[in-house]
Amino acid sequence: MKIGTRGSQLARWQADWVQQRLVAHGGSARAEVVIIKTRGDAEVDRPLHELEGKGFFTKEIEDALLDGRIDIAVHSLKDLPTTLPPGLALGAVPQRHDPREALVKSTSLMDLAAGTRLGTSSLRRIAQVRFLRPDVDVVPLRGNVPTRVRKVEQREGLDAALLAVAGLERLGLGAKGAPIDPLEVMPAPGQGALGIEIRADDKATRAALRPLHDPASAVAVSAERSLLAALGGGCQAPVAAYVGSREHGAGSRLYGRVTATDGSVQLTASADIDDSVPERAGEAVARLLEGAGAASLLAR
Repeated sequence: MKIGTRGSQLARWQADWVQQRLVAHGGSARAEVVIIKTRGDAEVDRPLHELEGKGFFTKEIEDALLDGRIDIAVHSLKDLPTTLPPGLALGAVPQRHDPREALVKSTSLMDLAAGTRLGTSSLRRIAQVRFLRPDVDVVPLRGNVPTRVRKVEQREGLDAALLAVAGLERLGLGAKGAPIDPLEVMPAPGQGALGIEIRADDKATRAALRPLHDPASAVAVSAERSLLAALGGGCQAPVAAYVGSREHGAGSRLYGRVTATDGSVQLTASADIDDSVPERAGEAVARLLEGAGAASLLAR
C-alpha cells in the first residue's frame, strides 16, 4: 500500500502515524510513504489567500491517487476542500486531536501589548485577531511548524504567533504554545483531524482503514465541514467552526463564525448536533449566519 502525503515535517509525521496504525491492525504488511510536492508547498512567498484556486495542499496528491501512483492520501482535514473530485472519497477520519489554537510566546491574546507583532497567514485567524485586538500588528507567517516557532523564538520580525495545538503537539512542541479558548479564537473546520482519502471504488482499502476510523470524530468534522460547504467558503475563507458540549444535557453543539477580514464585524451562531445527520447542524448554523449578513462579509 502506498501512502501519499506532503513533505513537511508535520505531514510526514501524520503519514507515518497512519502507516504504523495500518501495519499494527494488519491492514497492510508493508506500507510505503510517498512524498508529493503541492502548489502550496512550492509557493511560500505569498499568503495562501492571495493564491487563486482551491486545494493548494491537496490537488497534486489527489491526482496521484486518481492515476494509481498511491493508494491512500493523508491530509490535514482542514486543508481538504469540502467537495472531492469525482472518483475520490473520504475513507476514514481517525480520532481527532485537540482542535484549539495556541499562542506561541505568550499565554493570552488579550494580554499582548499594543503593537505586538503577531505572525499568521490564515485569513480566519487574521480576521479574528483584528476583531479582538485591532491594536496588534499582524505579520505574514508561513513555513512548516518548527520554522514558525523558531522565527518567534529568535524574534525574526515577530513577537508571537498563532498555530494549531495539534501541529505543535504532534511534533513534540506542545510546550511552546498556550491553548486559546475555542470560542475566543475559533479554529478552522476540521482542525486537528486527519482525513484519509481513497478511490471511491477501492473496497479493499476502505476495509483496511476501518480500524482507524473514529465515528465521534467523523460526526464532529462532518458538522463543521457542512457549515463551510453551505456558506460556499473554501479552506482559506474566514469561516471558523468548533464542536463543543451542549450547555444542558448530553450531546454536542456546533458553533460557527464568520469575521470580516478587517475585523470590523464578527458573527457567531450555534446549533445542536444530531449524530445521525450531523450535516443538518452545519446547514442550520450557515442559515443563521447568512441571516445575520455572513454572505456580505464573505463577499468582501
